Amino acid sequence: MAPAALDLAALRTQFREGKKALVAHFLQARATATSATHLIRGLTRHVDGTLAALWRDTGLAAAIPEAALLAVGGYGRGELLPYSDVDVLLLLPAGCDTGAGTAAKDALEAFITACWDIGLEIGSSVRTVAECVDEARRDVTVQTALLESRWLAGSKKLCQQFQKATAAAMDPVAFLRAKTLEMRQRHTKYEDTPYALEPNCKESPGGLRDLQVVIWVARAAGLGRSWAELAAKGLITPFEVKQLQRHQGTLTLIRARLHAVAGRREDRLVFDLQTAVAESFGYQNSREQRASEVLMHRYYWAAKAVTQLNQILLLNIAERLEGSETAPMRPINAVFLDRAGMLEVVRDDLYIENPHAILETFLVFEQTPGIKGLSARTLRALYNARNVMDSAFRRDPVNRELFMDILRQPQGITHAFRLLNQTSVLGRYLWVFRRIVGRMQHDLFHVYTVDQHILMVLRNVRRFFIPEHAHEYPFCSQLASQWKDPALLYIAALFHDVAKGRGGDHSELGAVEVRRFCRDHGLAKDDAALVEFLVRNHLTMSTVAQKEDLSDADVIRAFAMKVGNVRNLTGLYLLTVADIRGTSPKVWNAWKGKLLEDLYRITLRALGGSQPNLDAEVEARRQDARQLLALHSALPGTEEPLWKTLELSYFSRHDASEIAWHARALWRFLQTPEPVVRARPSPVGDGLQVLVYSPDRPDLFVRICGYFDRAGYSIQDAKVHTSRTGYALDTFQVVHPQCEAGDQAGYRDMISLVEHQLVQALASTEPLPEPSRGRVSRRVRSFPVTPWVSLRPDERAQRWLLSISTSDRAGLLYAVARVLAQHQVNLQLAKVTTLGERVEDTFLVDGPALQQTKRQLQIETELLDAIAPKG
Repeated sequence: MAPAALDLAALRTQFREGKKALVAHFLQARATATSATHLIRGLTRHVDGTLAALWRDTGLAAAIPEAALLAVGGYGRGELLPYSDVDVLLLLPAGCDTGAGTAAKDALEAFITACWDIGLEIGSSVRTVAECVDEARRDVTVQTALLESRWLAGSKKLCQQFQKATAAAMDPVAFLRAKTLEMRQRHTKYEDTPYALEPNCKESPGGLRDLQVVIWVARAAGLGRSWAELAAKGLITPFEVKQLQRHQGTLTLIRARLHAVAGRREDRLVFDLQTAVAESFGYQNSREQRASEVLMHRYYWAAKAVTQLNQILLLNIAERLEGSETAPMRPINAVFLDRAGMLEVVRDDLYIENPHAILETFLVFEQTPGIKGLSARTLRALYNARNVMDSAFRRDPVNRELFMDILRQPQGITHAFRLLNQTSVLGRYLWVFRRIVGRMQHDLFHVYTVDQHILMVLRNVRRFFIPEHAHEYPFCSQLASQWKDPALLYIAALFHDVAKGRGGDHSELGAVEVRRFCRDHGLAKDDAALVEFLVRNHLTMSTVAQKEDLSDADVIRAFAMKVGNVRNLTGLYLLTVADIRGTSPKVWNAWKGKLLEDLYRITLRALGGSQPNLDAEVEARRQDARQLLALHSALPGTEEPLWKTLELSYFSRHDASEIAWHARALWRFLQTPEPVVRARPSPVGDGLQVLVYSPDRPDLFVRICGYFDRAGYSIQDAKVHTSRTGYALDTFQVVHPQCEAGDQAGYRDMISLVEHQLVQALASTEPLPEPSRGRVSRRVRSFPVTPWVSLRPDERAQRWLLSISTSDRAGLLYAVARVLAQHQVNLQLAKVTTLGERVEDTFLVDGPALQQTKRQLQIETELLDAIAPKG
């Protein structure tokens, strides 16, 4: 039949309707691995039949009778999802002429064009057997695709010849090395964790590709083409086969549902689709967790198991291929061996016969120099000994002593606990920890699952005690060097978020859990009380530092009373720094570090019996500022005219460095009618510190915020002061997205521009423009923060505390300042806290409008409208 005679419209309709019916039946069926298998097989048969018909009806079979059509890649495996690639190889006999104007060329073009015309978006290659072998030798990706070839139509003889030739050209050892390297690069690309926020269920660590890699290298080595065949060759156990099939079924089901729900080729579980996919499983939101969190928890458990099994199987295959099974071994003790730097058990049933050896594995790992990891045999033994770790195992005094020994080792703790988690031993021993493995915190703040966050915090605490890391956080390392028992902080780190996802206050629930742990593991009464205090109050110090006025003696007094003693304060400070650093790479910055350190030092003095004395504190800061001025060759006394115009609150809210800088910049401009703007690279971390000195007016603060908004700066902190002579002296901490971390040179280049443009902006008398409604991110759209505003008097009822929580976006602070300016509300202090893509800002304000209940309600209503995310 000539190509023109084909009824492409009818074939297109038949193909699309057939595919549509298969997908619709799948979505209506119960979400099980079996339903996904039926979909995949149905789609594969449907495409097979369509391609075979096109091969015949386009005239290709008649034009090149010795040619063959092969399915390759995922389609060759028969794993075809609704929007998977359909990769085919058009295999030509040697010497076939496909030059311009030949019948063969015309037939090939007609076939490929017809495929696209009916909606089959194929990926095609046209080669002879010799060309395939040549390409495979040069490109491991091509070699992999051809490894999974499957005959569809045409010459079976040519197909067999091709499969023999490609198999003969295979170098199993080289292929294993190439695929292992490729896998590592892929893992790095996808964040090197199975717990990514938006994982690719095909390519991410623990995804389907990791299972495919195992089959590829086994197939290349002639060890088997399926899990059953690998088991027959002794590479995996029957139990592992069941686990592999189970987790592969879970991942395949999720990927199939993702394709069907998205209506396109989409392998990423992006926020926009997680809820829809979860609902297609029948999951629903509850008070404790979202439907999407249930789905992701299931995905992470499967991905974690795949990661473990992938490691075990690849190590086994490598040993089989490279002959390292016979590598020399050095005895470590009666039950463990050192096999080329890997810790190996002396026999496969060690943990079944001697359960104490399970935790001893990780103690030996810490104590033995030169051990890099666990061997395949050890990993397999641990994987198969899960049922041994029951309630009796957890209550065993020997195991409890071993666990405490692991925590108290001088080195290797971080790596040991990562291995404990990767092998699922940690969740089996600490049953409470098991509940948070793979639990995602979809709150725009945390970027890790709870278990990964906890281990990150443990790592951060551990680094405070390692001299090689003292340069990272010198003050923390200094405090840690005087701390007697680091294990107490490690326990607090392990338990601080362990009650997440239960509903209720996780800090209180976690305190109950850690109290039980301390009792069961024989901690002294004082030590147990300290650990319980740290877990219960692990959020307190961060809240006070970032939301309260640290110049207020009452704030410090209340915090000191809550902390109680120096040991509690030091432990809480170290845990707080480690916790914030372990939440997200974007959350920690030097400014937050300074706030926490300032709170620590002020509270330390209060705990030492030195009650907050504002007059003495101010005089000390003045004296330090005078010394700094002298270092900059300022004439004695030049600062006094400015200082006489400033209230005590100014000196209590600024450190000596800022006070000296202000004096140097302003001593000649005390009565200036024009705004004075000065900027410098921030002495605390990245960014600029910007000083604005100007005759005060109601719209001054909002115009400053408006300028920073238009110029693309993000305000991290604002200190607002009005002098006795009616001048505003405001200091801002700002950062710009164009400057990377540590780019102080870039900020220096911005100084003159900021100083010039901000003066011009303040000279404007134009009406305040409407705030821009910055476009919100995908994460914010998927996990919106309910806008929240609280306006309440402070403890002295002299000023008001305005608290705001909402999703972060450009122009937010300007929108808030504009509402306050319109009601002539004066802003005295701004604490700007950004937590990922959520902001929690606190403002100290006053003004006549706040004395009227009706006006308060109006201000709160307008603020809620101003901070509500749009679009």
